[in-house]
Amino acid sequence: MRKFEKISFEEFKKSVCDDIKLYENFNLPKRQTKYSAGYDFESIIEYTLKPGETVKIPLGIKVCMNEDEMLMLLVRSSMGFKNNVRMCNQVGIIESDYYNNESNEGHMFIKLHNHGKEDFQIKKGDRICQGIFTKFLIVDNEESIENKRTGGMGSTNKGEKNGK
Repeated sequence: MRKFEKISFEEFKKSVCDDIKLYENFNLPKRQTKYSAGYDFESIIEYTLKPGETVKIPLGIKVCMNEDEMLMLLVRSSMGFKNNVRMCNQVGIIESDYYNNESNEGHMFIKLHNHGKEDFQIKKGDRICQGIFTKFLIVDNEESIENKRTGGMGSTNKGEKNGK
């Protein structure tokens, strides 16, 4: 099953703020046109990104997907093309085992950097990135992998070894 969900309000309070109205009123990602590949994510914060500045933006969202799928997070074309604003890692890769991890429930973030010469205004509800689902393949002669994700972002190398 493939779906977007809001993180719990408890996680939202830890990683965003203690504003129940904000939590209840932000939108899940959605496609804007019939043939859109990407699901647009809206900003839940307001921020002015100065030239040369970087900001980490919480999305308030987690994603459930099939084991052989990933979600790629990409900056919206217009932000890079018109404003020279980019995601720091260019493409965020979210794997299925990130969902409901014990560190942050699978809460997704993006980190934007303003490479332009003018301030870039981010308002609540602005579409700031897009997510595209895709299947991935593995090699036929891969050895069995027993490591399991136990944490959130950047935890792949810290996974549980051999089920322990």
